Amino acid sequence: MRSNRVLSWLRGVAITVVCLGFVLPIVWMFAAAFKTNVQVTDPGVGLIFSPTLDNFRNVLADGEVLASLRNSLIVGVVSTALSAVIAVPAAWAVGRFRMHRTGSLVLVARIVPAISLLVPWYYLFAQAGLVGSYTVLILSHMFVSVPLILWIMIGFFEGLPIELEEAARTDGLTVFGAFWRIALPLAAPGTTTASVLAFVASWNNFMFALIFSDETTQTAPVTLFNFISYASTDWGGLMAAATLMTVPVVIVAVLGQKYLVAGLTAGATKG
Repeated sequence: MRSNRVLSWLRGVAITVVCLGFVLPIVWMFAAAFKTNVQVTDPGVGLIFSPTLDNFRNVLADGEVLASLRNSLIVGVVSTALSAVIAVPAAWAVGRFRMHRTGSLVLVARIVPAISLLVPWYYLFAQAGLVGSYTVLILSHMFVSVPLILWIMIGFFEGLPIELEEAARTDGLTVFGAFWRIALPLAAPGTTTASVLAFVASWNNFMFALIFSDETTQTAPVTLFNFISYASTDWGGLMAAATLMTVPVVIVAVLGQKYLVAGLTAGATKG
């Protein structure tokens, strides 16, 4: 009994340490957004200081941050939507028709580092005149989103009872009809979870935007990078812009929280 209490205490301490490791950087970022650059770099200034909104005023007045947030939203929403349209039916087919080799190919696509494809991609996109456009950003982000959604949804569909679809087909539905009317609604939590994760991955992607975008299509991560220069760093503006950048992701996570919890727990066991 005593050993169980000790293990429970150690588990609680470990969870607390991990949570603090995630939360403290966010708290520091939020606090730094309301400090001057002098206060940010002064180790004597902690969480008790006179807050200022100058960083947010400067960031919003510049217009570059808002434009990059708009670009991130366009690329993230479109790439996630197109990826879901492609990956969800494909995942259902793989899960229902036991295409295990296809599942292995999906794993390979997840393992291949995207950076290894940047040079041939850039050459092909440059030849097609797409570099600097939304199209190239959306396509490159889909390279990450499609395998991610596909990998999550294969396990989710395998966890759904196939008897419901068989009963629907007995009642006269086609194979596609059973997928559209039975499997797809049941997979809504998994689809939402996979889509949110894909959107967050797209929103945070820095490498593709740095290589393929220009001044008119650069996304938020690239704009954040622009606050850092060789001579100095605008820490206050950087933290204010980073705080604004987290708002859409937080909104998406809060709105999809119900489905996120269900989607992350469902499909873990088959049957």
